[in-house]
Amino acid sequence: MKILLAVVGVVVGLLVLFALIVGGSYVSSKNEMVRKNESIKQTWSQVDVVLERRADLIPNLVATVKGYAQQEQKVFGDIANARAGLLNARTPADKIAANGQLDGALGRLLLIVENYPDLKSNQNFMALQDELAGSENRIAVERRRYNEAIQDYNTFIGLFPNSIFAGWAGFQRNNDYFAAAEAARQAPKVDFSTPKQ
Repeated sequence: MKILLAVVGVVVGLLVLFALIVGGSYVSSKNEMVRKNESIKQTWSQVDVVLERRADLIPNLVATVKGYAQQEQKVFGDIANARAGLLNARTPADKIAANGQLDGALGRLLLIVENYPDLKSNQNFMALQDELAGSENRIAVERRRYNEAIQDYNTFIGLFPNSIFAGWAGFQRNNDYFAAAEAARQAPKVDFSTPKQ
């Protein structure tokens, strides 16, 4: 009887030790998942701030260009619609998609500028273009940080045994990465030939 009690005691002790180790590991992993998920939210808020800053600059830039290029109404409408889409988007995935549309519309606006040499020398336009360039740089930095935070989180919850704990705790992979638009993947066509007169 003493041997049976000793075996049961050892088995119970091992089970308790195992539960403490697994439970401690689970709590530690869950806490780290919460930290990494909050890091994603914080880096997203930075992306959101710089996207909003750029969206705030756009009406002034468009107004300046409109003074020179009245016939480009479709581009102005596209920019207004893309900007509204960005400001009305709620989730990171929606904002990422709306930002891609705004990038395309701004690209078309900047192409228009090439057709108006007087506009390119306008001081207000030049100042706005510099502000926009600064915003684009900030956006690029914050996008990179956001993508890194998502990658760190996804890697952590994908590693064993965190993958098991993530499922138990309700943490799932986040795929809301910023990615280059398909149009950006193609090299621009450059023609240095002199136009025929």
